[in-house]
Amino acid sequence: MQIILVSRDRKAPTRLDLTCPRLRGKAIGAAVAVVLALAGIGAGVALALASPQRRAMNELDALHRQVASQNAQLATVRQDAQRDLDALAVKLGQLQAQSTRINALGERLTEVGKLGDGEFNFDEAPPMGGPEVTSNDNAYNLPATLDASISQLSATFDSQQSQLQALERLLLDRNIDSSLKPTGMPVDGYISSYFGGRPDPFSGHAARHTGLDIAAPLGTSVHAVAEGMVTFAGVRSGYGDVVEIDHGNGYMTRYAHNSAILVHAGQHVHVGDTISRAGSTGRSTGSHVHFEVWLNGRVVNPLAYVKSVRGATAGT
Repeated sequence: MQIILVSRDRKAPTRLDLTCPRLRGKAIGAAVAVVLALAGIGAGVALALASPQRRAMNELDALHRQVASQNAQLATVRQDAQRDLDALAVKLGQLQAQSTRINALGERLTEVGKLGDGEFNFDEAPPMGGPEVTSNDNAYNLPATLDASISQLSATFDSQQSQLQALERLLLDRNIDSSLKPTGMPVDGYISSYFGGRPDPFSGHAARHTGLDIAAPLGTSVHAVAEGMVTFAGVRSGYGDVVEIDHGNGYMTRYAHNSAILVHAGQHVHVGDTISRAGSTGRSTGSHVHFEVWLNGRVVNPLAYVKSVRGATAGT
């Protein structure tokens, strides 16, 4: 078999004799090279078209796996949190039961000690108020119902602690001279702010009040609630004009925001002596007496003391 190639410029035609083994090998090799080149080009084009989609699918699969893993972790966290809340709720119930038992014990001790009716009320928490100490009690976020129960129980324990401390003092040492124990109101008026937590009257932030605020007109006489020695008579930051009296047996009382001080440090005072005049000095929003009771170096709720009656603790 021969192939004749004719040129347009009328040169002599070229003859290709395919019966020649050498020439036939070259022709077959060229044809194979062309086929392989076309196949490579097709594969390259297909790969170029398919790779972005494949990469996107692979990335999508990876995201699905990541989301599934995060969902599993979230479920674990939820289970752990629920277990913690369940345990906290159980503990809260135990504390509430303990509080009930303490109330019953306090009432029984009151009966055994023959204390006056109403002197110790274990059914309700004492009111609270006083100078402000910033509180971070809201730093932990709990479910509203559980948080409210914990706050209520905390207030109940504060109440019980204050009343039981005073009750213990009465029952363990009934021979203490009643004139040396803080008793009654230091001024004629009404309690306008109680001991414990409250919104700060100036900033509105949560704060802790360390005494009772007793509203009274400017210039009203302020009396010593127990016999003792005046240890301080002057100005303290936030309190304004202050009188402090040491009564012995670990007791100290503080009278703040006075408009006038009528005693001096080192002076001996008796029950009912006028020591100052009510006012609004220091950090105050109006005329009143800020009254604190300290026992063994710690401030305590004065409510049980201002509500007690002198002479009720001195009997047999």
